[in-house]
Amino acid sequence: MKKHLHYKIYKPFGMLSQFISNDKKEARKKLFLGELYNFPEGIMPVGRLDEKSEGLLLLTTDGKLSDTINQSGIEKEYYAQLDGEISHEDIQQLERGVIIGFSGKKYITKPCTVKALIDAPLLAEPNKKLRIGTHRPNSWISITITEGKFRQIRKMTASVGYPTLRLIRVRIGTEILENLKPGVVEQIDSLL
Repeated sequence: MKKHLHYKIYKPFGMLSQFISNDKKEARKKLFLGELYNFPEGIMPVGRLDEKSEGLLLLTTDGKLSDTINQSGIEKEYYAQLDGEISHEDIQQLERGVIIGFSGKKYITKPCTVKALIDAPLLAEPNKKLRIGTHRPNSWISITITEGKFRQIRKMTASVGYPTLRLIRVRIGTEILENLKPGVVEQIDSLL
């Protein structure tokens, strides 16, 4: 039986959650996961992070495990830096579920856990392309979801009036970002 390989990485801001692009113009302008490490053949990301999001990304050569993780409702925790100081009422609204657009339709998000973070979390410095704190106060929340629609967290926070300035995934199930720095790849024995 073939032994599968598993990795966790800190996907940096500005990098796509894919290894190559068939679009030659995109391939010249974008950063891809394959630039971080000499990954084995058959490696695939477990879920994705959009180009402007950063943080924990799991990779595996086990396609069945990848599908199981993506479809099983495993918790994913994010730290989101928001434009504005979020109210307790808006946090409660996020927890109950909000209406967002998904694939051209309205979608109500599943209940989730949201906590205001009193102090900014200790993280790597933000990318210089992010214009943070230049105009008005901002706040941090921890948000834990069990689904993962395209740009879901950003759409959720915007729906209650607080655009996301910076988004970092810090946990998937029991795997945590810990002290990884942007661009660092760590081989692990198993996933979750």
